[in-house]
Amino acid sequence: MAEIIGFIGLGVMGGPMARHLSAKRKVVVFDIDQAKRDVLDKAEKSQTVSGVGARADIVLLSLPSSGIVKEVVLGADGLLSAIKAGGVVVDTSTTEPSVSREIGAGLAQKGIDFMDAPVSGGEGAARDASLAIMAGGSEEVFERCKPILEIIGASIVRVGDIGMGGVTKLVNNMIVGATFAVIAEGFALGKANGVDPKVLYEAIKDGWAGSKVLSVAGPGIIDRNFKPGGTIDILFKDIGYALSLARTHNVPVPMTAMSDEVFKAARASGRGGQAQQVIIELWENLLGLSA
Repeated sequence: MAEIIGFIGLGVMGGPMARHLSAKRKVVVFDIDQAKRDVLDKAEKSQTVSGVGARADIVLLSLPSSGIVKEVVLGADGLLSAIKAGGVVVDTSTTEPSVSREIGAGLAQKGIDFMDAPVSGGEGAARDASLAIMAGGSEEVFERCKPILEIIGASIVRVGDIGMGGVTKLVNNMIVGATFAVIAEGFALGKANGVDPKVLYEAIKDGWAGSKVLSVAGPGIIDRNFKPGGTIDILFKDIGYALSLARTHNVPVPMTAMSDEVFKAARASGRGGQAQQVIIELWENLLGLSA
């Protein structure tokens, strides 16, 4: 009999992932927003986190912070109280590695496996089922969960034991954050010197500056499209996790510290809920450049 999949957290990323899974597997879902549950017409709906745990063999999470992930798994009426021995919890959120290891240890006491498997690619990749998934857990758990992850991802790589998925995702987002920041300042420099942003983008997108981040940020800047997908707030949170990890291991990360300040300034200016490319406005306002 095919395993029942649980999914908790139906936001920008989780909603599309749960939809893809429910098209191919039996899925039971939960989100605190009932409207997000209701739109998944092929999924069974639960009214509680523990209700998902009681029904599912493998539960995926897509949640906004380490604290929420910990509460959903280990808190009162969380998954730990309901999921059966032999079950698996897979966290696709961006969670601090130390928290993932704590969760893994707590679940192991009840015979429940855990894997941190954060995803990258943004809302578009979630909708296209083309996410990059970086998994931390045992080889056995990875092989058990891989067919499920292949429904939502195009690249699924086991990077090590529990917590290593989170480390890899933080490295990913360090690079993403710094890239968004340098794109914004580069486009501002070009504009200050009379180069049309659209022409600039067309000129550089197929050279060494080309990247998935540029393919999002460039058109966003040109079209003034700052509607999230990902947000300033979310990336700022992830960069903060990376800085904390770097301090713990005494690793100097000056570029990440600088991009942290850029995103902090964007949040202070009231732009936290907008897409990452909105940071171009920091330079435009500073330099008096018209949009």
